Amino acid sequence: MKALTIWQPWASLIILGHKPYEFRGWPVHKSLRGQRIAIHAGARPVKQSEIAGLIECLRGPEAWLTGLTADALPALEALADDPAQLSHSAVLGTAVLGKPIRATEIIHQFGGPVNDSDRSDQANFAWPMLEISAFQPPIPARGAQGFWNWKGSMT
Repeated sequence: MKALTIWQPWASLIILGHKPYEFRGWPVHKSLRGQRIAIHAGARPVKQSEIAGLIECLRGPEAWLTGLTADALPALEALADDPAQLSHSAVLGTAVLGKPIRATEIIHQFGGPVNDSDRSDQANFAWPMLEISAFQPPIPARGAQGFWNWKGSMT
């Protein structure tokens, strides 16, 4: 199964259903569309300032900038004091990768242009994350950049 490493807290927000799209600078290859992929949380530690910034944005008039659903706020508030509770270097679950959409085409869903990254060139395409399935507990795994082959078990 193909896997995609995503930094925390975004990997967990996908698995919780609060981040309906992964934003990238390119459309995902046609061979991966409609395929179930593993969502891997990278080893990079979560910065408390990132969580605080997301909370502040979700509470403000430009919440749409985050690309998160409104119910992401309570989840992020629960993490604010202890972001270390998030899993790292682990497969958190799976999602079916939908057909990529130009980010400009989903503006109506969020109320404005969306960019969940501080790198504006990374928000050109929205990859729908569908049919989420969470693992309890997450499965430890080493990740890699881009798509990589995960040989772990889904049971």
